[in-house]
Amino acid sequence: MDPLNMTMDNLSSNWTNSSFPNETNVFLNQFVQPVWQIVLWALAYSTIVVVSVVGNITVIWIILAHKRMRTVTNYFLVNLAFAEASMSAFNTVINFVYAVHNEWYFGLVYCRFHNFFPIAAVFASIYSMTAIAMDRYVAIIHPLQPRLSSAETKGVVGMLWVLALLLAFPQYHYSSTAQLPGRDVCFIDWPEYGVWDFRKMYYVCVVVLIYFLPLLVMGCAYLVVGRTLWASEIPGDSSDRYREQLAAKRKVVKMMIIVVCTFAVCWMPFHIYFLVHEYFPHLFEERFIQQVYLGIMWLAMSSTMYNPIIYCLLNDRFRAGFQQVFFWCPCTPEGSYEGLELKSATYLQTQVSIYRTSRMETTVSTVMPPGEGEPQVNQTRFSVEFTSNASSKSL
Repeated sequence: MDPLNMTMDNLSSNWTNSSFPNETNVFLNQFVQPVWQIVLWALAYSTIVVVSVVGNITVIWIILAHKRMRTVTNYFLVNLAFAEASMSAFNTVINFVYAVHNEWYFGLVYCRFHNFFPIAAVFASIYSMTAIAMDRYVAIIHPLQPRLSSAETKGVVGMLWVLALLLAFPQYHYSSTAQLPGRDVCFIDWPEYGVWDFRKMYYVCVVVLIYFLPLLVMGCAYLVVGRTLWASEIPGDSSDRYREQLAAKRKVVKMMIIVVCTFAVCWMPFHIYFLVHEYFPHLFEERFIQQVYLGIMWLAMSSTMYNPIIYCLLNDRFRAGFQQVFFWCPCTPEGSYEGLELKSATYLQTQVSIYRTSRMETTVSTVMPPGEGEPQVNQTRFSVEFTSNASSKSL
């Protein structure tokens, strides 16, 4: 994914041939930066890695360690967090080092992984968002249709990764290393065909599949969902329960729309950059292009660190989980960890049992007419269980 070394034809275009008085030809790397610039970029990229890895691992813990959080939407958020944390940990620093030095230090095996994994991770990330959008669409527009079960959700996640690996495989297969005067490079040695340009066709397919198509699907889904949730008026005689459910649905959809828009904004310059490279390759021999690339790549890689921040700001349960993890930080306010039911499965079952018993005893002793006890008890039990199950499906 390094545009400075796309093919063998332009590998040497980043080096200039200078003649010195002793008439010895020396190859100079025109992309060498002063130390202060390298330090600033290193701090910027290190921030991405730390915030992304810590934040996304925390998100995974909040969801998997608490039964209350194991919903269809949150399973896809786990997959999204895993893909983003992995890409940040395994590729961000390597991308930075290669872009700054324009020299590959990591061998052929990691060269293949370096070109292969980011495409797979981005595919898994954006289609996890797409799956969430479709789940929200079904839940809100077609509430009577069956939802995905936990096993089905895990199957969808597995299928997403299989498709992601298949899409990224050509990048792995054609990756190679070469030695230029004074340095090694990692590049993709695309095959050449007389009828069609395999490299250009592959790149166009990748951009469509991991950017434009899923964004189009999510845009249409959230447009319909948004019109349904915000355009219609709440009936005047609606119950408090109905208003709470509607407000909860609006919060979830709002949060996911912000997540999708953030992803789109962060990755748009990256794809535009490579499209320009396809048609104006001479621009990428200029000295300034390295700074442009470092800025664009930083913005794209930074998409991996924003989601945990968005969850913490816009969702009460995630906020409580982050407060529990970072309780030692002086700037962290006290949270309501227990009040939001972020507890173990045993605790939840105990609390639900106590609630059901107390609720039924109160109803039987104060409301139930003599001689009509059994039907009232059954109705009350159904009502309590339905409320509990319904609330457990929220984010």
